[in-house]
Amino acid sequence: MNEILTAAAIMFGVAGFFGVVLSVANRYLRVEEDPRIDQVEQMLPGTNCGACGQPGCHGFAEALVVGETVPGKCSVSSPDDVKSIATFLGVEAGFQEKRVARLHCAGGKSSVRRLADYAGLDTCRGAVLVSGGGRACPWGCLGLADCERVCEFNAIRMNEEDLPVVDVELCTACGDCVDVCPLNLFTLEPVSNQVIVQCSTPVTGELARSLCKVACDACGRCALDAPEGVIEMAGGLPKLVEPAQALEDCTYRCPTGAIRWVEGNQFKSEVARG
Repeated sequence: MNEILTAAAIMFGVAGFFGVVLSVANRYLRVEEDPRIDQVEQMLPGTNCGACGQPGCHGFAEALVVGETVPGKCSVSSPDDVKSIATFLGVEAGFQEKRVARLHCAGGKSSVRRLADYAGLDTCRGAVLVSGGGRACPWGCLGLADCERVCEFNAIRMNEEDLPVVDVELCTACGDCVDVCPLNLFTLEPVSNQVIVQCSTPVTGELARSLCKVACDACGRCALDAPEGVIEMAGGLPKLVEPAQALEDCTYRCPTGAIRWVEGNQFKSEVARG
């Protein structure tokens, strides 16, 4: 019995000692946070999307206050809000071009040959494990809306072809759709890049077209029609070396529509569901 009481007393003594140490450390070693951080955070949109490169709006506010970044790096804030933050901190507003998610597939349900009906787990990640969900092209969009569900900003809607439509105005370039897509069909692009390769198949010619009506067949016309050095063919697909210099002209002779000029939302002529 005495041994139990002794052990208990030792435990309480150790706990009390460390409690005193922590209390003293908190009083004398605590680093006071600059009150401007909370004020700046209140001026930010609160989306915590991470598009600025920081872990949420609080992290971005901290970086702003210590001068590690500029208000314009928040592509979600309105120009007026950016200006207000810059005025409050007495810094230049700076600028970062808005980026948006772009889908590299145009093969909707009417374009891709179906090999079988998929009846498994209703997610792209589930379908990709079962013969690509029954579609002939195993590299194309599966149309099961993982990207739509994961988008917290309602910037993605599935259209009548079961393809994701990205709303440029609502997209914050948070990257969630990039991460969730099991086929890596999304990239984040500056909004000024208007020539988009909407095919990801590595096969070419008749084989590509037999899988999908809008597949790139690697004819190379887009590279020939673009300014020199802007587009090159690599792995059976056009690669935009200088995307900002690509002009609409380079899309005109594409026989399948695999490379497109976009203005605003993708598949603009098609109506999104929901």
